[in-house]
Parts: sequence; C-alpha cells; structure tokens
Amino acid sequence: MVSIPLNDSRPASAAPSGRTVLITGATGFIGTHLVRRLLARGDALIVLTRSPARARKLLGQLVQINGELATLSASTPIDAIVNLAGARILGLPWTRARRAVLMGSRIGTTKALVALGERLERRPRVLVSASAIGYYGVHGDEPLDERAAPQPIFQSTLCQQWEQAASAAEHVGIRTVTLRLGLVLGRDGGALPALARPVRMGLGAIIGTGRQWLSWIHIDDTVRLIEFCLDSAALRGAVNAVAPGAVTQRAFQQQLAATLHRPLWLRIPGPLLRAAMGEMAQLLVDGQRVVPAQASAVGFQFRYHDLGAALQQLLGRRMPADQQQS
Repeated sequence: MVSIPLNDSRPASAAPSGRTVLITGATGFIGTHLVRRLLARGDALIVLTRSPARARKLLGQLVQINGELATLSASTPIDAIVNLAGARILGLPWTRARRAVLMGSRIGTTKALVALGERLERRPRVLVSASAIGYYGVHGDEPLDERAAPQPIFQSTLCQQWEQAASAAEHVGIRTVTLRLGLVLGRDGGALPALARPVRMGLGAIIGTGRQWLSWIHIDDTVRLIEFCLDSAALRGAVNAVAPGAVTQRAFQQQLAATLHRPLWLRIPGPLLRAAMGEMAQLLVDGQRVVPAQASAVGFQFRYHDLGAALQQLLGRRMPADQQQS
C-alpha cells in the first residue's frame, strides 16, 4: 500500500497542461502511481472516491477530491476520464453475494461515469476504463490478442459486462479504451508483495502443473500505457495491458526465487486449490497467454519486456552507493 502523501508529486518546473482528468480508483495501487505521473506532466486531477478523508491524506493537496459525481456541475471542464474502480477479485469466495459486489463495483461506477460524460456541456474526449485479461476466460498455450473470444464463465462475463458498460460512451461521442490488465507488478502494491513474501521465507511454491500462462506488466509500463491511451487518438476499443513476454507460472516462481536468492521446492496441487476456492481457483490454476497486439501496433514501447529485468528492478538487491561505479 502506498502511504506517502503526494503533495510534492509535481516538479516545480512542471507547467499546467490545461488538461483535466477525472480518476476513479485513484487511491488504489495503480491509481496512486497514475496520479503521480499525471501531476508530474501538469494535468489537473479530479478524484472520485467513497472515502474523501482517506484520499486527501493519501493524495495530498494537488488534487480535487469529490465524494459524489452529482457534485460536479455540467459546466465542469473534464478532458478525460480514467476508470480504475472495482472491488478486489481475488480474496473472498465468489458467493452469489460476492459476485454481485464485484459486478456492481465495476458496472455501476462505469455507467455513472458514462452518464456524467453525457450531461457535461463539453464532453470528455476519452474514457480509459479498466478491464482484465480474465475477459478471455481459461485457455491453454495459444497466444491471445484483442480479437480472441470470451467464454461463458464468471471472470469472463464480469469483464464482458464491464466493457459493455464502458463502450456506451462511444455512443455519446467519447473515444473509449478498455484496458485488459494482466498481473501488474510493483513493489508497493498489487499482487507482487504477497507473492514474494512466502518466497522470502523459503516457502515459494509451484501451483498446479506450473504450465499455466501468466501474463504480467510492470507498474511503470502500466501507467505509461494509460497515459498513451489518453493521448493517442488511434487507440480505441480493447487494449491488452500486458508485457510482450508472458511466462508460465513455474517460470515466474523460478525467476522470483532467483531474484530473491531463495530456494523453490514446494508444490500446491491444483485439485486442492479448486476444492478450497471453487471457481476462483481459475485465477491461480488456469491462465492466459496474452499478447499486447493493439499497443504494439500503434507504437507503444514497453520498457520491461523481460520478467527477470522487471523483478530485478522491483525486488533485486541494490548495490551500496559506495560500491557503485561512477
């Protein structure tokens, strides 16, 4: 969890860009990184949050914080919207009640943002709305670009309905991008700290066969890709937010153990996880080999293609300053 207030995120040399971006999910892992990046380039930010006091403490004084969309008048200038809101999908069992929460936290917010865009006197030029590679469902070894079909399972249905809610913005003249996020890797949030913890303790494990694919992306490339989607008029529709180098779960765990200089010897049987977690076990036992076709086609340059380099940057041992070469 990021805990450093962002009051000083904007360099003194950054001039106001004249752009205003509305962000939901700004206090989350990806959101806090995105806030830093957009402030650094001079954008004005409006944050929509259910916890204004927490958001103010976390994000500082450089952002406008709103607890309700209704407080924004029709004359509010908003050039772009980034929608990152959504309850955490991996955690509580997917009971009927939990599925309703997962659906509502994504679809309800997205519909409200589209309605806001429609009522504004000057409509935003772009909506970038989060989705996930869960859209593709459960697959084997075949590479999946944005044209791959979804499946009739919950994780896929959730993303389909989420994207459908966002695509309604196109009908009111707002360019819409649905960002199908893979496993976002960062040292201060997301899944990586939880994945690294048992490995540091010597308890890292290969899950199931270990042959299931894991499509990942570095947090720096994630926020750069969001910025790219905001600025590039050539991008619309689904965009896979994954690095070009998907790996198997076994290879991911091996690289993680090597980066942390720890052994890897445990295995967790897939049937055990399926029995304990139900359908939610698909997120761990099954996978998708996703490729970033759209982003690559329009010229986005990933900084982190290789998992080893990404993990080394995020978790590797840093040489003391007095031992670094000048």
